[in-house]
Amino acid sequence: MRLPRSGAGWTIAVFGVLALLLGALGLIWPEAQLRLLGFEVPAERGPGDYTGTFLTASSMASFNMGVYYLLAAATEWRPFYRFTVYFRLVTFTVFSIAVLSDVAPDRFFGVAVWEGLGALATAIGLWWDAHRAAPGAPAVTAPDATPAASGSAPATDAVN
Repeated sequence: MRLPRSGAGWTIAVFGVLALLLGALGLIWPEAQLRLLGFEVPAERGPGDYTGTFLTASSMASFNMGVYYLLAAATEWRPFYRFTVYFRLVTFTVFSIAVLSDVAPDRFFGVAVWEGLGALATAIGLWWDAHRAAPGAPAVTAPDATPAASGSAPATDAVN
């Protein structure tokens, strides 16, 4: 796997690793995931309680999302980075409303904060990457973003 080549790429990679690991935790040890999120773990679940089913689905989604983020970081897929900023802010808003309206426990606000800070970190990384390029030079781009006619040399990238 290729390491990220930009500040924004590193924020995406870190989130990807954490999403992948937390998704795996929820699949392997669901009770720990529930406790981490501030939910009660009863000794026994009654009929019609689909907490385990929902946790399996959301953990698998988190695991898959981690893979998507890592793929985006490895390929320096900058449009994806920008997309995540907006939707992580939406996630921050929805999760915050869930806590404020007593749909989720107060501890769940940590997830909202993580999303908001992640969006902010990626936005700052995108800004930093765009402004650290030499005057007149294009911002950091993916190696495959250069036209094929320009030769076989990869795009210039200030971060190795």
